Amino acid sequence: MDNLSVDHLTGIEHLTKRDIEIIFETADSFKEVINRPIKKVPSLRDITIANLFFENSTRTRLSFELAEKRLSADVVNFSAASSSVKKGETLVDTVNNILSMKVDMVVMRHPNPGAAKFLSERVNARVINAGDGTHEHPTQALLDSYSIRERLGTVEGKKVVIVGDILHSRVALSNIYALQKQGAEVMVCGPTTLIPKYIHKLGIKVSHNLKEALEWCDVANMLRIQLERQDIKYFPSLREYTMLFGLDKKMLDELDKEIVVMHPGPINRGVEITSDVADSKQSIILNQVENGVAVRMAIIYLLASKIER
Repeated sequence: MDNLSVDHLTGIEHLTKRDIEIIFETADSFKEVINRPIKKVPSLRDITIANLFFENSTRTRLSFELAEKRLSADVVNFSAASSSVKKGETLVDTVNNILSMKVDMVVMRHPNPGAAKFLSERVNARVINAGDGTHEHPTQALLDSYSIRERLGTVEGKKVVIVGDILHSRVALSNIYALQKQGAEVMVCGPTTLIPKYIHKLGIKVSHNLKEALEWCDVANMLRIQLERQDIKYFPSLREYTMLFGLDKKMLDELDKEIVVMHPGPINRGVEITSDVADSKQSIILNQVENGVAVRMAIIYLLASKIER
């Protein structure tokens, strides 16, 4: 099996197309494992992984923890909300204290963009970025692409629209990088106030009309409105946002083709997507959750092979 070209997963930006293929091929074999009666493999029995979450997270943390345990790694969970970080300890000090306990790999979510890369240059452990501010969320983008590949056979040549709060979303940027590296066409769609100004530099299409975007795409990835990251009002009301950019079953049924609907979660049902869409056969939202474990197992396994013993 080929090796990854990177020693850490700090962002999709640093991966090659071949890296993505290696991760997906490895995830294929792990997907088989997690569907067996005994869902564990002893691959990482001698590896210790610390999950450092400086921001609240349920799904991503659980998905990583499950992936680590399926690989038989030892797992240490660290929640910054109840830690010495509140007492003024620096990020490097926190991590070095944890590494002195002989931890081999760190999975980190942090509110500051670039935190994972900063850490990877300063500590002697493999680092996986589980989301850094509004910058990147590489494992989410990989599981999204993996889910498209599973449903449509390939990502190459597919048209994918990312709808919603692009400005505050780390998922959007990672997805754009991942999809482009695999030869997909990408469009973003949302209110003008939620589309960042730099977006045109990434060579993607921009639309402010959801119907037009849906008619263009093969896959619609619906993002939630990140109210917790918004320090000012970017649109008049959630109701108005839903009227213009919310996806319902009627809109899907009016299209002259069947598109695939995705959502990175958590879903605000009735805001960006209605329940009958989320639960429809066109939705691959639950597949994304299942694939998240297999893809994260693949990434952890591939990076663990680079740990110096």
